[in-house]
Amino acid sequence: MTDDAQARIAELVAKSDVLLFMKGSPLFPQCGFSSRAIAILNHLGAEFDSVDVLQDQGVRQGIKAFSDWPTIPQLYVKGEFIGGSDIMMEMYESGELAQLFEEQGVAQAG
Repeated sequence: MTDDAQARIAELVAKSDVLLFMKGSPLFPQCGFSSRAIAILNHLGAEFDSVDVLQDQGVRQGIKAFSDWPTIPQLYVKGEFIGGSDIMMEMYESGELAQLFEEQGVAQAG
């Protein structure tokens, strides 16, 4: 990963309370896993930003090295890597994700 991509990813992660690196956009997810991640965030009513990794090859490859996680989507909350769609689903089903958002003061979409 280039230093430029690393710096760009770090800047994106730092400026958003909740950030989802995904394939596509929240309105038009380009894979089932990204669609599921969006559905979870929407159901929890969280305010979030997203980055379409399909639009930037440097970010698409760089995010995998940045988080040391091989797949996309990837969720970050307050700068901390949470996981991909499977981990999001497990945390959602157990109530952990809603609790994390509450503890971190994540804004509700509105």
